Amino acid sequence: MIQEASFVTAAALFLIGLWAVLEKDNLLKKVMGATFIGDAVNLTLVGLGYRLDGIVPILSEGMMVTEYAAKAGYPLPMALVLTNIVIGVATTALILALCVKIYEKTGSLSVGEIWK
Repeated sequence: MIQEASFVTAAALFLIGLWAVLEKDNLLKKVMGATFIGDAVNLTLVGLGYRLDGIVPILSEGMMVTEYAAKAGYPLPMALVLTNIVIGVATTALILALCVKIYEKTGSLSVGEIWK
């Protein structure tokens, strides 16, 4: 149930982000939409890595390897999400800095006015 809810939420985030990127005229709203799309990808990866009654993928002292393999969550999606978060923050910061420069140069963040 938890996994399905995360996929539904990820789909909603993706659709809202896609709508903002395609339909909104303001650059900041487009950046927010792109961020929503990235968050949807992260949530999907977290949902894929979920294991019912799973444990943290760290081999504890005294734990049998077979018990660990049967219960441990999948570590690859967690690593991918962590990497994606760091890259997403850096990319968003760069895009926002470019938006500030565009605003200083044109006096507007409207795509329609910038392309005139």
